[in-house]
Amino acid sequence: MTDRTDLSKIIASTDDNPLILSPESLPLQEDVELERKLRELKFKQELRKDWILFIVRDVVIFPAAILFIFAASGYSLFLHIHG
Repeated sequence: MTDRTDLSKIIASTDDNPLILSPESLPLQEDVELERKLRELKFKQELRKDWILFIVRDVVIFPAAILFIFAASGYSLFLHIHG
């Protein structure tokens, strides 16, 4: 996202050849590698968060809700039969 603004500043700041980038304005290899690692880390963090939400929602809450519904309906049926 910052690449777009940086690129627009670079293009706007060049006088004669707006499409030619100077070597000092190009990102360093280390910066590119760090940016790639940061994106990878963010992706892994989002994936971990999605898995935690899946486990909490679909493995814990959904079966507990189904069990509660069965228990409540069974109790209601028991009261109707013996009441």
